[in-house]
Amino acid sequence: MAIGTSSAVRFVEMTGTALGALLAGDRPAAEAELGFALGDEFLSDRAKWLWQYRLDQLTADPSTFGWLVKLAVAGDVVVGYAGFHGPPDADGMVEIGYTVDPPYRRQGHARAILTALLEHAAAEPSVRTVRATISPTNQASLATIAGFGFVENGEQWDEEDGLELIFERPSR
Repeated sequence: MAIGTSSAVRFVEMTGTALGALLAGDRPAAEAELGFALGDEFLSDRAKWLWQYRLDQLTADPSTFGWLVKLAVAGDVVVGYAGFHGPPDADGMVEIGYTVDPPYRRQGHARAILTALLEHAAAEPSVRTVRATISPTNQASLATIAGFGFVENGEQWDEEDGLELIFERPSR
């Protein structure tokens, strides 16, 4: 199922079956489930941490399906993955996350993914605010969100990523 399209990127839901296959290091099974070839980034330790986290989230609350991780597809090539950290909270806030597979970096895919995530959030009536949290040393991500109306409004400590700057913008 493709959702949240942009002129350059469309999203395809990652299933629990595909997440489980990637956790087991079984790329062929994940590719068969999803219908796309997947790059090495999908089997990295960092990605496997995310797959486990999202699979646990999905298992605990199946209603989160559709909000979590998706393939980012440009044409017929998977260029990365993206999604929200979960459905909107009580205040209507969603947090975005995205990764571009290294062979496809510096080609505009991160901006296309961000655009598609923002379009998806804007189409959801319950979403009022979109948040991005970024390490102050991640110049590429800081440059990516520039021009999208995000305003820095604090910082936080993330157990996995360390210090992060918090950026927010209205969903529409």
